[in-house]
Amino acid sequence: MANVLTNLAADIYKAADVVGRELVGFIPAVTVNGDAVTRVAKGDPVRSHFTRTPTVSTSFAPSMTIPEGTDQTVDNKTMTVDTFATVQIPWTGEDMKHVNNGSGFETIYGDQIRQAMRAICNTIELSLFTTAYQGASRATGTAGTTPFASTIDVVADVRKILVDNGCPMDGNVSLVMNTAAGAAMRKLTNLYKVNEAGGSDMLRQGVLLDLQGLMLRESAQISQVTKGTGASYLLNGALAVGATTITVDTGSNTILAGDIVTFAGTTDKYVVNTALSGGSFTIGAPGSLAVEADNDAVTVGNNYTPNMAFHKSAIELAIRPPALPMGGDAAVDMMTIQDPFSGLVFEIAAYKGYQKAMFEVRCLYGSKAWKSQHIATVLG
Repeated sequence: MANVLTNLAADIYKAADVVGRELVGFIPAVTVNGDAVTRVAKGDPVRSHFTRTPTVSTSFAPSMTIPEGTDQTVDNKTMTVDTFATVQIPWTGEDMKHVNNGSGFETIYGDQIRQAMRAICNTIELSLFTTAYQGASRATGTAGTTPFASTIDVVADVRKILVDNGCPMDGNVSLVMNTAAGAAMRKLTNLYKVNEAGGSDMLRQGVLLDLQGLMLRESAQISQVTKGTGASYLLNGALAVGATTITVDTGSNTILAGDIVTFAGTTDKYVVNTALSGGSFTIGAPGSLAVEADNDAVTVGNNYTPNMAFHKSAIELAIRPPALPMGGDAAVDMMTIQDPFSGLVFEIAAYKGYQKAMFEVRCLYGSKAWKSQHIATVLG
């Protein structure tokens, strides 16, 4: 049966006005590598290049011959499209007949597709949140305390982390916070007073205004991070400036990705990118900001709620339709449709069986933090 889905597309979009949606702040703030045509297999790699810091020459020799220049190595990093997200919606002929005596199959079916896209979007948003907080460089603020209770000072503090790390403030930097932080910010009088804020958007519509070069967004998927149980760890060897691999001894229990650690004698809060294994863990680039001595204490911070500041290019989401066998599968119709709320594109397929049909909303996706130095955490 051709055009099964085309005939129902209007009902899918109409349902957008009915089905509630949670806030997605990470999806529009990251780089989305999407292609609705090119299919991939689960585990396929996506590559990205990066360049090394060059050596700066401090002298030159006048010559009639143009210098060769210094060769540079361009490296690459890979991410995998490794997660399959699908919602399958079965209907029998009798089911369709029953509902047509009430709301109607098209209306209910449209809502179901909408709910499917909602659920998949929330799953992808959660994945991006996890990628962000486990891939950050450093943190600022107080764990267990919602930011913006009285000032917006922490915006300047997290901006300082980013610019000190070389992050370009080019209009592509976002601060994605949970709704508790968003509510606290909306209560700051200097942001909603029209004469001080310069507009009435915050007062009338509750729109969060950009601050100090950061686009402010909210996400419903931000939740508290439970810290590892590691205690009494000491550095096993001195730590140089820029070190990202931290070797420890003496202590016990876990240090997890996303934990906040500090070293004795300094106040910088580093984010663990790779969990403790075999006596070492890694922190985000650019690494340690100070020289640390052998046997300096390593302290794991408290549980916290991460509000994430990052450049758009620092985190990537790759999303594709899944691979099909040669000649296609048993689907009688397929179409791609863009979720108007998040902007993501999903594939919908219709399958016909014996007195039964099944509709599937699906995608393959993966996320990666490419540059931890362009990601920072506001503790809450």
